[in-house]
Amino acid sequence: MGDPALHETLEELLAGGTVVTDGAWGTQLQARGLAPGACPDAWNLERPEQVEAVARAYVDAGSRVILTNTFGANRFVLSRFGLEEKAGELNGAGVEISKRAAGDRARVFGSIGPSGVMLMMGEVEPEELQAAFAEQADAMADAGADGIVVETMADPAEAKLAVAAARATDLPVVACMTFDTGPNLDRTMMGTTPEQAARLLTQAGADVVGSNCGQGIARFAEICARLSSATDLPVWIKANAGLPELVDGQTIYRQTPEEFAARVPALIEAGASFIGGCCGTTPEFIAAVRAKLGGA
Repeated sequence: MGDPALHETLEELLAGGTVVTDGAWGTQLQARGLAPGACPDAWNLERPEQVEAVARAYVDAGSRVILTNTFGANRFVLSRFGLEEKAGELNGAGVEISKRAAGDRARVFGSIGPSGVMLMMGEVEPEELQAAFAEQADAMADAGADGIVVETMADPAEAKLAVAAARATDLPVVACMTFDTGPNLDRTMMGTTPEQAARLLTQAGADVVGSNCGQGIARFAEICARLSSATDLPVWIKANAGLPELVDGQTIYRQTPEEFAARVPALIEAGASFIGGCCGTTPEFIAAVRAKLGGA
């Protein structure tokens, strides 16, 4: 990855080969007592020690990049909990917590998820949406984040607004869409293909493009290859631990860390530069991925 256009943070990370990122946060917080339907991001202020425990577990498992507990910390999602005025504080705290856990062992990339409001339905104006993402991104940059990950996006228009807000910080920006629709589960909810997503996110100014969530790891090598075919940028992949099952009111993921990690060579062959996990994955999954890479 000697591309001079690559952000120096990314160049440094990728110099050592495939980069192991982190796994799921929501399910890990629930395992530590977060009630279903409660606001995970609020724990950055209410239970910071529990959030830090999740981050540290991933660093201990071998993650070289960890995210922040800020996936829903935009003012639209936070307004459901009456926390919209705390958006800046929650995002800053999320970065500070992950940085404490990372020390000098990992980089911290701030997580920006979807707003939960529909642009195409006219529920929000583009300027409002970009301002909400900018509020997150600016707070993350001020708190010392090493990068920003725009993730789990379905609407390309929303993704572009989030990338623009993140880019304004001068931090490296990862942009990921979720492919979970169509007969082959290879389109976003809005019908965007991996090739279209890769081109669109590259043009929007992302430094890394990718896919996360939506489905188990089995189909991700194909998605990764299709993303790689349409861009020269590094590709970021975070699959779920298979498909969830509801057992006695609990969401269960039956895939094992070993089954998950067995797919890693195919992802690398397909062009993945960053590999981690999404829903249902745990520090054990990340340790298995790292072991599959020979501890790299």
